[in-house]
Amino acid sequence: MGTNDRSVQFAGDTLGRQRHICAFFNSVDEEHRVLRSFIKEGLDRGEKAFHIVDPELREEHLKRLTEAGVSVERAMVSGQLEVRPWQHAYLRGDRFDQDAMLALIEEVLQSGAAAGYPLTRLLAHMEWGCLDKPGVDDLVEYETRLNYVLPKYDDPVICTYDLSKFSSAVIIDVMRTHPVVLIGGVLQENPFFVPPDQFLLEIRERRSGRRSASMAN
Repeated sequence: MGTNDRSVQFAGDTLGRQRHICAFFNSVDEEHRVLRSFIKEGLDRGEKAFHIVDPELREEHLKRLTEAGVSVERAMVSGQLEVRPWQHAYLRGDRFDQDAMLALIEEVLQSGAAAGYPLTRLLAHMEWGCLDKPGVDDLVEYETRLNYVLPKYDDPVICTYDLSKFSSAVIIDVMRTHPVVLIGGVLQENPFFVPPDQFLLEIRERRSGRRSASMAN
């Protein structure tokens, strides 16, 4: 069932070594249209699928997978497909803890390999970053720090963003934290990507500037 082929097709292209991908969409319909073959191909090849979704969209997500030809119940019973709502991933304890989430991502990727899956295809809805919860302001820093973790693995990690939900400032920052970007259905190496050491320094300087401004006031 498994395969040693670690090449991954996505959006009509083949992923390179960098597999931390930011995918921007304007609607749920567009998201599923673009991601359908990526998800189904991985399951057909015996790979693990780990999805983190908006709890309000979980049933719709499963329904769309079924419509795409995925044997959802069988895949979930076997453990090949795992679909977690935000509160069991990003928002455990009703708050965002970036250190805990980075650890969870590593745990998921390592456990997939330990269970014999040739790859784990991880898909994450990121709109929890719009919620009024403690810690969500660390979203961009978390995405930056993922770039220390993910190069150790061949597993593709796709962070999906609904463009209608986030401010342009957040979208620009998020884009700069991903070495690969999908926008308008086109996959490309991201010319705006900033290495994590450099971006974390920028984040610290911003915070220091805001603190100075608030103290001046």
